[in-house]
Amino acid sequence: MKFVIKLFPEITIKSKPVRQRFVRQLRQNISEVIKREFEHIAVQGFWDKIEVTLKKSHPDGESEELTQNIAATLQRIPGIANILRVQNYKIDNINENFDRIVELTQNAMGKEVVGRTFVVRIKRVGVNHTFKSHELERYVGGGLLHQNETLGVDLHNPDIKVQLEIRDSDLYIVEQRFEGLGGYPLGTLDEVLSLISGGFDSTVSSFLTMKRGLKTHFCFFNLGGSAHEIGVKQVAQYLWQTYGVSHRVKFVTVPFEEVIAEILKTVHHSQMGVVLKRMMLRAASAVAQEMKIDALVKGDSVAQVSSQTLKNLVVVDSVTDTLVLRPLITMDKLDIIRLAAKIGTEDFAKNMPEYCGVISDKPTTCAKPERIAEEEEKFDFTVLDKAIEDRMIVKIDQVMSRIKTVAEVELVAVPAVNDIIIDIRHPDEREKNPLDLTNNQIETIAFYELMSKLDSLDTTKHYLLYCDQGTMSQLHASHLKGMGYERIGVYAP
Repeated sequence: MKFVIKLFPEITIKSKPVRQRFVRQLRQNISEVIKREFEHIAVQGFWDKIEVTLKKSHPDGESEELTQNIAATLQRIPGIANILRVQNYKIDNINENFDRIVELTQNAMGKEVVGRTFVVRIKRVGVNHTFKSHELERYVGGGLLHQNETLGVDLHNPDIKVQLEIRDSDLYIVEQRFEGLGGYPLGTLDEVLSLISGGFDSTVSSFLTMKRGLKTHFCFFNLGGSAHEIGVKQVAQYLWQTYGVSHRVKFVTVPFEEVIAEILKTVHHSQMGVVLKRMMLRAASAVAQEMKIDALVKGDSVAQVSSQTLKNLVVVDSVTDTLVLRPLITMDKLDIIRLAAKIGTEDFAKNMPEYCGVISDKPTTCAKPERIAEEEEKFDFTVLDKAIEDRMIVKIDQVMSRIKTVAEVELVAVPAVNDIIIDIRHPDEREKNPLDLTNNQIETIAFYELMSKLDSLDTTKHYLLYCDQGTMSQLHASHLKGMGYERIGVYAP
């Protein structure tokens, strides 16, 4: 069994040394990925293709399941235009041995053309051929017509396209074609740091930079507990294992709970979203500089949400000299979701907790630099410095072994009389929609103050955390339970 790997077209127009480097890197990437999943397979690189050959010693032989598994693996490697599953033969005296080509084509494709229209297409490479491609196409087509009961030749809209390639004295009969991922081979371009939240946008933007050949590291800003962190680490590891496993990358976690708390205490609600983005960009730039990375990746799509207007993005980007890439900047949300489904991150994104920490009431869509500067003057930047200092960097293949299992939490629709409800919403939310229960004591501790007020909780009593959507309360309840506070649940009416 042999697969012929065709290069992404943009690779073929590079200068000779660049093209050679790209092909060499692609061959190395294919070898690295293939050897992780399969044995007895050889990978060989050429000027215009790469061949993946199943050795005769393979214990499974040439089973259809093995064929499809190898093809599926190759389809996830950046830099490949398409993959051809072929039969390969050496033809002696090829200029005078058309009958041998007809014989081999009949053996491989004869059954496929029975009862169907067909056409023969031949690509030819070689300097010693005395025939034209169309001459051999007619000869092979005539042989197939003579030996099989077909519906005839259809040059424009055939049921079956019989594809042959002649390379000097080698004959390749194409049995099946698989579309590749495209893009550039990983390792041929620079490294980037992708800000990933686990949702649709950040996972798709990370994929697109990986596909383009950029070695993509991940940076996660933890806004509220281990549940969200685990979800993001899972999707980041999935992206790496699926599309970038040839190159080891890193996962960075920046603890941002205190930064959120400081923003909520000091920044006007209408400016919170822009200020938060600026703080994240400052932190990500510092991490990137430490890792010697020249560009950041964000999942912004222009005007998708209030913080992503052009004026806001300009104000956000002004805090850093680091290049910020936005692969999704003109994409529609539905197109982003469709791509997420195609690459396998949709289910992750749909089930990813959405942190409701910074909720701007009437958020600005036209941030003014002087107003943002005024708001940030009230912000204690030692909090941001501490978050950057406390960031954790781990290798992506070790990312799941560095986290604790999230504890299951109980969801209670009707609390018992002795249950104490802790309303963890932001004070503005509580004021707009007060929680009113007749039979239960209600305490108010904003989510960003929970960690600092744990000592005030009576461990002999049963507490239920509450927020409007239920997501933030589950995150914090799980986090507290993991810390040993067993009598914690969630009020989910």
